[in-house]
Amino acid sequence: MNGTDLHKTAADCAEELPGAALEHPFGPDWEVFKVRGKVFMLMTEAPGRPVVILKADPAEAHALREQYSHITPGYHMNKKHWITLEGGEGVDKELVRELVTESYRLVLARLPRAEQPVDPRTYGTGTGTGTLAAR
Repeated sequence: MNGTDLHKTAADCAEELPGAALEHPFGPDWEVFKVRGKVFMLMTEAPGRPVVILKADPAEAHALREQYSHITPGYHMNKKHWITLEGGEGVDKELVRELVTESYRLVLARLPRAEQPVDPRTYGTGTGTGTLAAR
């Protein structure tokens, strides 16, 4: 998947998530997706290549970085809790959608229950039983 397709796939997925909103608090070069005011995805070009920055469980983030050369620590974010995803070999729509949905779920889980538009424990989990890195 190339960088343009990466951005489109990630944005399309984020826009489908309940309560998600797109903002540009850092200017037109940064697309920031939030749920109830909390960031779950950022998109920009860094440096000169399209990237998607997502929240991730620390153990999962480590496993993903080990498995995928196009996943690195979060650009301008906490390196333990955020990852940066670039387009490239092995990056497909399914992976992008899973990572975006998981980032959303992690942020939802930290919100007060009354503010959660869906249950983060069950939303988007489907029937899969493994971790993302075990794909």
